[in-house]
Amino acid sequence: MKTALVTGATAGIGEACARAFVAAGWRVIGTGRRAERLEALKAELGADKFHAAVFDVRDEDARDAAFATLPAEFAAIDCLVNNAGLALGTEPAQNASLDSWKTMIDTNVTALVSLTHKLLPALVERKGAIVNLSSVAATYPYTGGNVYGGTKAFVHQFSLGLRSDLAGTGVRVTSIEPGMVETEFTLVRTGGNQQASDNLYGGANPMTAEDIAGTVLWVATLPPHLNINTLELMPVSQSFAGFQVAREG
Repeated sequence: MKTALVTGATAGIGEACARAFVAAGWRVIGTGRRAERLEALKAELGADKFHAAVFDVRDEDARDAAFATLPAEFAAIDCLVNNAGLALGTEPAQNASLDSWKTMIDTNVTALVSLTHKLLPALVERKGAIVNLSSVAATYPYTGGNVYGGTKAFVHQFSLGLRSDLAGTGVRVTSIEPGMVETEFTLVRTGGNQQASDNLYGGANPMTAEDIAGTVLWVATLPPHLNINTLELMPVSQSFAGFQVAREG
């Protein structure tokens, strides 16, 4: 039985990934800050299939302590799903919070890089897989996307760089780049503004966390000789923004 480590498993895509992998016969280590949500997921999926690792991905000491106490049956990780991440704020750069920028960088970039680096030796040994959650914001800029889009562009390029460096090891690396997915994403971004979330997704028929989780599982279970480098997904209702034009007068 293979084991996947899914970061940010307390909600949204991460939680859906945990369910999808367990349903497919995997063991899952789910990480997150909200212990009660991870414990509820463990109760739902079974302690023999799901292990709750409670820590903030930005806290390397807490992360290492959690890894040091993994049960033996969860210790050998075959797939790393770097899902934990967030957007904060919708303001243009000149009005944005520097603290929010730093939090996005610390979470979406620094924590992802640190965790990947820690697990690389084991993933190479097991010829495993790395699935990084990026975003269409890595490619298509939009007003207020500033640092969030920059962090996801990093994830895209880092994934390609990993793929290049890991050539010949058998380790597969994929950047999954979704567009609009209805999760808690907008609630987090707006500080809990439910109306803003409802306005964004209302009538749009967005993708679901389960849609993306199914894609992640598909990538992770492909034949070992096949690598998906980058996979961009959007709901049919979403397309590319037009150019902005600032007019005088």
